[in-house]
Amino acid sequence: MKYPKISVIMPSFYQADYIEASIKSVIDQNYPNLEFIIIDGGSTDGSVDIIKKYQSQISYWVSEPDQGQANAINKGLKMATGDWFCWQNSDDIYDEACFENFAKLVESSGDAGLVCGNLRLIDQNGGFIRDVKYTSPVLEEMLAEGMLVANQSSFWRRSDTELDLMDETMHYSFDYEFFLRLVQKYKCVHSPKLVGCLRVHGEAKSSTSRNAFAIENQKIRLRFPRNRHPALFFQVRRFLKLLAYGETRYALRGVIGRIRRKA
Repeated sequence: MKYPKISVIMPSFYQADYIEASIKSVIDQNYPNLEFIIIDGGSTDGSVDIIKKYQSQISYWVSEPDQGQANAINKGLKMATGDWFCWQNSDDIYDEACFENFAKLVESSGDAGLVCGNLRLIDQNGGFIRDVKYTSPVLEEMLAEGMLVANQSSFWRRSDTELDLMDETMHYSFDYEFFLRLVQKYKCVHSPKLVGCLRVHGEAKSSTSRNAFAIENQKIRLRFPRNRHPALFFQVRRFLKLLAYGETRYALRGVIGRIRRKA
């Protein structure tokens, strides 16, 4: 089997409680063609000591002030040399065999430019909360419903024309805007075997800034063509796609949960 070169970018800032698990989730993949880059924003909480512990297995790392998470990711992307890119936050982790499953999928998917998997929510101690299951991302669905991909389990191909970078004017929803551009640009495929884990804890940005995310999301949607159908149309279409994937129980559970919340 061919192993395309993967460049993993890990931005970090004051995540000493979790970064070791994140680093190990990368190097424990034992992937034979890996470039691992860590961009730390100048943490003084012990994160650097943990990074140094594994520096023989890290291609490049630096700890210096930056202009935020999007800027840190871009710094890593600009020096990366892989055929495929991904980024993992320093409090999140990859499921085991994620890179191996990615390589198998790429070998059979032809001209795919964006490869996405499912998401597992874990607690601050790494305990299972629940799974979030996706389908092949479609631009209209993402504009209607929001993030239907997860950076924790997504890989994108190096472009022949330009380097895909984060919009550094965004502080909260830069990932949403970034993946909308990728979905618009590339052929996208999904695999349930690709799983990344999002750690849910009180200090996570997604837990503390919901209103700010919503405001940026609305601004981002204005950059793209307006949907011709209401959100319900795309929700039903995605429900049917989940059924086609064999995720009947998961799809029905989502509908029941939606009904209960409205009630």
